[in-house]
Amino acid sequence: MKVRVLLADDHALVRAGMRDALEELDDLEIVAEVGDGPTLLAALEQVQPDCLLIDVTMPDFEPISTIRQIRARYPQLKILVVSAYDDDVYVQGLLGAGVDGYHLKEQPLSDLRLAVQRVLAGERWISGSLVDKLVSYAGGSSLSSTSLTTRQRDILHLLQQGLDNQTIAQRLGLSVKTVENHLTRLYRLLNVQSRLEAVNYVMKHPGVLAVSGQKAAQVPASIEADVHELVTILLVDDNARYRRQLRRMIGKICPQATIYEAEDIGEAVHLTERVSPQLVLVDVILGEEDGIRCTRRIKALQPKSRVILISAYPDREFHRLGLKAGAVAFLDKKDLETATLQHIIDDVTG
Repeated sequence: MKVRVLLADDHALVRAGMRDALEELDDLEIVAEVGDGPTLLAALEQVQPDCLLIDVTMPDFEPISTIRQIRARYPQLKILVVSAYDDDVYVQGLLGAGVDGYHLKEQPLSDLRLAVQRVLAGERWISGSLVDKLVSYAGGSSLSSTSLTTRQRDILHLLQQGLDNQTIAQRLGLSVKTVENHLTRLYRLLNVQSRLEAVNYVMKHPGVLAVSGQKAAQVPASIEADVHELVTILLVDDNARYRRQLRRMIGKICPQATIYEAEDIGEAVHLTERVSPQLVLVDVILGEEDGIRCTRRIKALQPKSRVILISAYPDREFHRLGLKAGAVAFLDKKDLETATLQHIIDDVTG
């Protein structure tokens, strides 16, 4: 049976070149070609390819977040980025989001065939000229999350998503110059020299983005909580404002908690692998993703994690499917108040 390949590039001539190169491989079949983000998502659903060759700079395509969505929905799909850019954010961010390889368009077509063959064989492919950039990082010791301000953590989080300075500034309501100043201080704190190295540092040390309950609630260290056990909590919601609200509530209840945040399945899975949360709160609707699928993947990685699904639109079918996926409860967001969270955390800490 031939391997089914989908080509995604907004330039028809580039797609033609890739198609011609791959036609020399007898065990491959080009099943579809697309030129923008929405068409790509529809084609993935319709043709169910085995391998995706994609230029992430297509129109209407948000590289990092969409790749994470694709990876979460099609975990067996092989994804090879074919790009003209060797920008730090694209390379490291996309590798972190789950692509299987990154190939530069400037390389010979014979290298593209080799790249596809390596990726299909289960290996990771990176064009030779990029290797030095990716292995040159030599981070120091792990930085404590308490060393960073909330603003710095927010910027690092957006940096992970592959956003440029202007977009980060818009998201946070800052000037571009202020973002640049924050990045300069961040690089110094992390002992890195570039966006690539900063993202790589966070991938290796996810704790740098964690928030202590005490800091989230902005309470003095002298105030004691009723809960004395340490607990690691993961909040999975695509609404940053709601995550901050939950973070503050949890901090007041349990200053000893370590709180992580994710806005999609890819981030949630990565953090689950690295920090093994005892409690996970997951919104049923994660943008275009499915919180029930997220629950299933978290439970597969960490069966002992207690997952609670939350939603602003409670539905009986969501409730049934969520419990079947491994969630221990399904709660309406409007009922998720301090008393309820206190009961949940008490239950987790025993």
